[in-house]
Amino acid sequence: MLHIVGINNCNKIRDTKKWMDSHDVEYEFIDLKKAPLTREELKELEIKVGLDVLVNKRGRKWRDLGLANKDLTDEELFEQLLEHQVMIKRPVLIKDEAVLVGYDEDSFETFVVEPEESQ
Repeated sequence: MLHIVGINNCNKIRDTKKWMDSHDVEYEFIDLKKAPLTREELKELEIKVGLDVLVNKRGRKWRDLGLANKDLTDEELFEQLLEHQVMIKRPVLIKDEAVLVGYDEDSFETFVVEPEESQ
């Protein structure tokens, strides 16, 4: 099952859901405001894609916290992301062990195709 992780009122999440619905892709949506990721879940994402991919450094929360001017270690950045999960770049798509971060319809096409469908 495909999982979409994000925030319900995010335009990119709305666009992602719309794309998935129009392509008849089944998914489960995880709203970070209602069900934040656990430390272990976030750590697993960090290991798979890296903090540079996971953190939205162009978002409002990043600017509001003034993080651009701070020289954070990876551990400090991880703690900030754990506390302020709205800084996670959206959408995060999780399918089995694979993770895709960011809105890219071409990548969606490749990511959601089942192996037996591509033959």
